[in-house]
Amino acid sequence: MALRISAAVERWPVAGQFIIARGAKTYVDVLVVAVSDGAHFGLGESTAIYYNGETAESCLAEVEAVLPQLEPMDADGAREAVQHLLPPGAARNALDCALWDLAAKAAGVPLWRYAGLEAAPAPLVTAFTISLGEPDVMEADAAKAAARGFGLLKLKLTGDGDVARVAAVRAGAPDARLIVDANESWGDLDIAAEAAALAGLGVEMIEQPVAAGRDALLADVQACLPLLADESCHSAADVARLAPYYDGVNIKLDKAGGLTEALKIADAAQERGLKVMVGCMLCTSLAVGPAFLVAQRADWVDLDGPALLAEDRPDHFGFDGGTVAPMPSFL
Repeated sequence: MALRISAAVERWPVAGQFIIARGAKTYVDVLVVAVSDGAHFGLGESTAIYYNGETAESCLAEVEAVLPQLEPMDADGAREAVQHLLPPGAARNALDCALWDLAAKAAGVPLWRYAGLEAAPAPLVTAFTISLGEPDVMEADAAKAAARGFGLLKLKLTGDGDVARVAAVRAGAPDARLIVDANESWGDLDIAAEAAALAGLGVEMIEQPVAAGRDALLADVQACLPLLADESCHSAADVARLAPYYDGVNIKLDKAGGLTEALKIADAAQERGLKVMVGCMLCTSLAVGPAFLVAQRADWVDLDGPALLAEDRPDHFGFDGGTVAPMPSFL
């Protein structure tokens, strides 16, 4: 049966500010795609990968450009076609996830079962992001997050004064597990020495220390902590190239272009013995749903996007006690 597909941009306010090395955000614009076969209805959400030059509006235009090819198809045929019609990125993610949602509903089964999981997804410990700031600000933010029950904190770093920032967070949340995101900022640092200093503060993993495309800088680095590729890893085809330099990959559906490719990345990483992290951009719970399925296989989970917003969708995931748990309708 032919499809009807629509797309729109929605704006959601951030709780306070979300600050990383590239700048601050007080809101996020998300792309929402709705797909119907006349009897069932599927939804998908994505957030533009701004460091790749995407905007919510450019992603909307990408979706609208391929609708004439997709609408004559059924959900599974359209999902297969969109893998070739659009590159990895947020536009394809919103379409892909909406088509997964529609196909699962048409089949009369939960999305997790349609995606091949053997059991219903379980609640997971998620990281909570501590935005980049002065050490005293990050210390206070860490203390607040720990008081809310988050026992795994992800720190945004910048390549300058990072050890002081991590030490401050450790003081603010002495019992928390810590992971850090260097956001490509350590290219001019002694990465092994930086990792050793952070290991002494209880950090357990470092995300994307060098700029995407400069991954070979890690060839001779003997770091005492696992290094994970984020901005460098967009598709399953990237995994073989990155394996010599990294200990794992961070899978984000917006980068991958949807649940279809994210599952392939997880397979490729695990085949090579690499660790897996599943993350997200700033987003609502609509975007977290498909990522939550991939996260069932992850070593680290960073799906706090909705917890960083001032509000979430009415039918939303829970973020109590440091876990991310699905709403009943998801199961």
